[in-house]
Amino acid sequence: MLLSLALILIIGFSLSGILNRFRIPGLIGLIFTGILLGPQGLDLISADILNISRDLREIALIVILLRAGLTLELRDLKKVGRPAVLMSFVPATFEILAISFIAPPLLGISYIEALILGSVLSAVSPAVVVPRMIHLMESGYGRKKRIPQLVLAGASVDDIYVIVLFTAFLGVYAGNQLRAGVFLSVPVSVLSGMALGIVAGLVMISLFRKIHVRDTIKVLIILSVSFLFMSVEDLIAPYFPLSGLLAVMALGGTILKGYEKLARRIIGKFSKIWVGAEILLFVLVGAAVEVEALSGAGFKSVLLIGCALLFRMIGVFISLIRTSLSRKERLFTAIAYLPKATVQAAIGTIPLSQGVAAGDTILSLAVLAIILTAPLGAFGIDHLHEKLLERDA
Repeated sequence: MLLSLALILIIGFSLSGILNRFRIPGLIGLIFTGILLGPQGLDLISADILNISRDLREIALIVILLRAGLTLELRDLKKVGRPAVLMSFVPATFEILAISFIAPPLLGISYIEALILGSVLSAVSPAVVVPRMIHLMESGYGRKKRIPQLVLAGASVDDIYVIVLFTAFLGVYAGNQLRAGVFLSVPVSVLSGMALGIVAGLVMISLFRKIHVRDTIKVLIILSVSFLFMSVEDLIAPYFPLSGLLAVMALGGTILKGYEKLARRIIGKFSKIWVGAEILLFVLVGAAVEVEALSGAGFKSVLLIGCALLFRMIGVFISLIRTSLSRKERLFTAIAYLPKATVQAAIGTIPLSQGVAAGDTILSLAVLAIILTAPLGAFGIDHLHEKLLERDA
């Protein structure tokens, strides 16, 4: 395991640094490191690490969402309001519908398989989007119109919406009826997750004000509580919908609102943790990529993904109707909603393992979507924000 960690860190840092020098997003180097060292490449990542890969990626997501919560002002969320709500489901819906109509004649799959495929492909990647939006918030780009906050808020719920649909469509394929309650679980999981995070945040603020401990210990306590959120989500999932990741973000936001001095102090510590967490996250995403699945992807697959992204961008533009955003700012928001990685790596193999006839096609398209859109979206955000967004001092 130690050799694997050494190789992940050394090669990941090196490739990421080299690409950054050429103004290419470093995450491309990290994903490639995972492919190179993973089971599909040189097979140099220990099985012990691969067995806990999902947990390690979840920890990395928790770190970045805590950072997001600790920088996301409540008043900013109130002001983005309606567009953020629309962004949480309209773009994904447009993408799923586009795939459900285009994929059957193009790839020869059934409509329910196309819906499953659409739900796999349509989730935006918080791992790609969130750190970049935090950077824009810190550097002042789009601050006046709260564009990074808008993208953060919408992307946080987008994944929940898509995963609920994915579960529902898999159930229909297996012969179960599609129930209205499945769709009600989306707002319930959002509200319950936010409520849990807020309550936990208020309790922690009270304790931190009464009991003096070092900030490092506070960071560890906050992380531990966040891990509990994810465990509670898994434990009660069969009985009650709850979003652990939204609870994590709400926890950070509550601490910022109720104890801003502490939030400003510990955000730097989470930024340092993210340096290592980012490498593990994207390298393990790369290691999860089924390179062999790409053999089933051809021009039609690329065409389908391109059409899906076009409809996704249309969904973003519709969500931003009657807002004060300029054309350039709307274009940037649409670009920021393109990257896919973590969700596709997590659920891309499930249809195949559950006997869906088009499972191999779904897997190949999930892999292709990661390889095409994660670099594309990251590159677009990194290189176009200066041209498309205004910077506030």
